[in-house]
Amino acid sequence: MRLLKRDDRNEPSLTDDLPPDKIPRYAILSHTWGPDSDEVTYRDLTEGIGKDKVGYKKIQFCAEQAKRDDLEYFWVDTCCIKKSDPTEVQRSINSMFRWYRDATRCYVYLSNISAADSKRDGQQPEPLWDSAFRGHRWFTRGWTLQELLAPVSVEFFTQEGQRLGDKLSLAPTIHEITGIPIQALLDNRLSQYNVEERFKWAEKRETTYEEDWAYCLLGIFGVFMLPNYGEGKDYAVRRLRKEIDEVSGSEQSESRSNPSIMIPFSRDEDFVERQALLDQMSRNGVKPGSRTALVGLGGVGKSQLAIEYGYRIRDQSPASWVFWVHASNGARFEQSFREIAAFVKIPGRHDPKANIFQLVHDWLGDGRNGRWMLILDNLDDAGFLTASCIGGDKHPADKDGTYTQPLIWCLPQCQNGSILVTSRSNEAASELVEDRHIIAVNPMDKEDALALLQKKLRQCEVGDSMDELVTALECMPLAIVQAAAYISQTWPPCSVQQYLDKFRKSTRKKAGLLSYESGKLRRDTGAKNSILITWQISFDHIYKIRPSAVHILSLMSFCDRQGIPASLLQCQDGEIKSGQEQNERPIQGNIEDGDNTVFPWDNSDEEGNGEDSDDDEDSSDDGENIGFRDDIMTLRNFSFISTNGDGKTFEMHRLVQLATLEWLEAHGQQDHWRNQFLRRLSERLPTGEYRNWIECRALFPHAKSAAAVAPKEEKSLQNWATILYKAAWYTWSMGNGAEAEELSRQAMRVRKKVLGREQEETLDAIAMVALALNLRGRWEEAEKLFVQVMETRK
Repeated sequence: MRLLKRDDRNEPSLTDDLPPDKIPRYAILSHTWGPDSDEVTYRDLTEGIGKDKVGYKKIQFCAEQAKRDDLEYFWVDTCCIKKSDPTEVQRSINSMFRWYRDATRCYVYLSNISAADSKRDGQQPEPLWDSAFRGHRWFTRGWTLQELLAPVSVEFFTQEGQRLGDKLSLAPTIHEITGIPIQALLDNRLSQYNVEERFKWAEKRETTYEEDWAYCLLGIFGVFMLPNYGEGKDYAVRRLRKEIDEVSGSEQSESRSNPSIMIPFSRDEDFVERQALLDQMSRNGVKPGSRTALVGLGGVGKSQLAIEYGYRIRDQSPASWVFWVHASNGARFEQSFREIAAFVKIPGRHDPKANIFQLVHDWLGDGRNGRWMLILDNLDDAGFLTASCIGGDKHPADKDGTYTQPLIWCLPQCQNGSILVTSRSNEAASELVEDRHIIAVNPMDKEDALALLQKKLRQCEVGDSMDELVTALECMPLAIVQAAAYISQTWPPCSVQQYLDKFRKSTRKKAGLLSYESGKLRRDTGAKNSILITWQISFDHIYKIRPSAVHILSLMSFCDRQGIPASLLQCQDGEIKSGQEQNERPIQGNIEDGDNTVFPWDNSDEEGNGEDSDDDEDSSDDGENIGFRDDIMTLRNFSFISTNGDGKTFEMHRLVQLATLEWLEAHGQQDHWRNQFLRRLSERLPTGEYRNWIECRALFPHAKSAAAVAPKEEKSLQNWATILYKAAWYTWSMGNGAEAEELSRQAMRVRKKVLGREQEETLDAIAMVALALNLRGRWEEAEKLFVQVMETRK
């Protein structure tokens, strides 16, 4: 793509032909061509001529408006495409939709509409303005259809450069002119409209060359084909329809997947058979349509049992499917169902309007697909499965406000499938499983606990200190694994006995015990908290040997505990880096010194803090990545986190997460790291355009986690509002009106309070509320807000 920018003489000049990954933010012009002799061409610009042409005024307008919008680069089709090069013309035709879609701003220059026909920007159109706008030639041309639909931001200007409004504020009028649904104008999800409806949008439009009537629709249908001028309109349309049919039928032509296992964790080589539990699981699981639940305290080994059982089912029955579903909340549940749909290649899964729950439900219920087992892990609160949504749209699957069934329906009770649930809550498990099929998972017996400790320490003999240690740890598997990691990391300086002695001396660390409340991970203050004590010891140790790992753990404690992406944890330019440079900083004070503690991640301006050495300045990305990997390895060695099968995301047990928060609170660092998390998430979370959906889907659970608690500081409130706004955009793009309204209203309230009612960010939030209301069918309320935004932006 070749762009324009102003040179030293303030004249427009062409850039080189830029590859896709080097294209900066840019504005793009949409207009109707005059006679070819009036338009400034590529040759004109390269030869420094053409300023006397009528079309030069449009280039000047685009340059000046882009500058006002703080955009250095802009694009105009008349002169950015070298039309003497057939290859470039072919490439441009197939790229045009994408170029308009990816533009930061699209300016529609309406020749023959004068500022005299309207009063000022955003004001209700006068009769002359309205008539000229409705009858403008721009709405009759073929290429301008994609220029209207592709960009997120489309603004309309008079021939003098006066702004008339944008696609949002003028949507009702544009709908009346074009017949295109308002929703299609605003949300870019064109695939939800059938082929014939999209063809109808173009049927009255014209193009200079008859074949262009087909070529200008390529991006609208998401297809590509080489132009062949001279073939005629009818033949070009036939070729276009053939390409559309091939794309539509590609899903049906996918090869059928063979039964396989979809567990995001490798098999544990140190697994200790808890035979009684495995036998009970097997007795329940062999029954057709069985549902079984493992219920017990966090860290007792439920998920490890489920992982091993899943692999055993696969070993015993290679023709069976085994699926793993993260069931901690609705967002993770939906993400897992989408992964299942992709894993088994369910037709229709790519359609944004598709009900993914219905697709997976139907596939599971079809006996022709074979036997399967579904493992629902960490279903600690079944509320998102059982909630009724009459008249509402709390489900991610709700696209039109008519979806009312609780999500629990998508877990079929059929003879060819079984379900295994892990949960801390007997109440949550009983929503899916009969009481007689709920298996209580208690701490290991001493023999199994000793065997686990032996395996993790790679020791053959059992001593008295090992016996005492597993007893002190209450035979809790997670506590034993962590203790073994600590001992192994520091051995020989730290023996089992030394660890035990330290453990027994740390009763003062019992402050801040968790309490248990229904549906939340809380524990009674009178309960034994050996796992938390072990974590406190491990936190102190990691802090001393690798503080940057604690930096990462601190950030992770504010995330949704599943699917935490590395991109949210790794430092970028201007941020404190994890790794060696932090380890080289002297640690002042002691972890238990309270207010006197100086943490290695503090952004202090005091002398000696935050100064980079020459080596730091010369460090490469590879060095930073190694430091990050070492941090992750440290946390994995202590079993605080686990790495998912993709190697790019991490998981953190809920108790570890809450224990980390307690630890940060005890040292006065919780607000600091909440603010850091909000800043990073606000930067990493993209807007909700279609091209960002994959990244949004991965980060959305973390945005939901952030939304739960508002920060105190003003700057963090701004970041918080940004997260809510972007999350609202994504949920609106996915058709979830209620959640989009809830999130955008929160963002709107904060921005009104912090930024003021007339700031652009505040108006964006108000507009997002309006879009959510419009999606839910509350059009009058939406219109009032649209008008409010329009009036404020005058």
